[in-house]
Amino acid sequence: MKRYLPFLLLLLSLSLFAQEGKKAPDFSLENIDGDLVTLSENTGSGPVLLSFWATWCKPCIEELPHLEKIYSDLKEKGLKVFAISVDGEKTAAKVEPFAKTKGMQIPVLLDPNGDVARAFYAKDVPFTVLLNAAGDIVYTHSGYKLGDELQLREKITALMEVK
Repeated sequence: MKRYLPFLLLLLSLSLFAQEGKKAPDFSLENIDGDLVTLSENTGSGPVLLSFWATWCKPCIEELPHLEKIYSDLKEKGLKVFAISVDGEKTAAKVEPFAKTKGMQIPVLLDPNGDVARAFYAKDVPFTVLLNAAGDIVYTHSGYKLGDELQLREKITALMEVK
């Protein structure tokens, strides 16, 4: 098995990066207030960050405050961020209270069946997708460790400078 580990890691990394440079699949999801949000209606003016997360995911909970800070700092410059909850039927009822308790400013969208997550190849959470203004996928990242938000901020600001 150890012999095959490098090969398996290569395949995994190729599947994660295979979508970069491609047009993001369009979707429509309800936000926690029941309003429909469509991706294509939110592209065109600046970068869009999609963060797939769940209330039961500890790394997601650690990452969200950092995403809130990035959003707070850059939304006036055109950044749009959507926190897409993949909580299923057992935990979906926790999403709205969680978001309100934490005072989340990032719009929270609901993907209870995981259809949108699958379209973006988000096999686990947290999973981050960064789109340029044209709606092309320019960066994806799986997981979270302290410091990842710094690299993400750099990528976002670089996209804003290209504008």
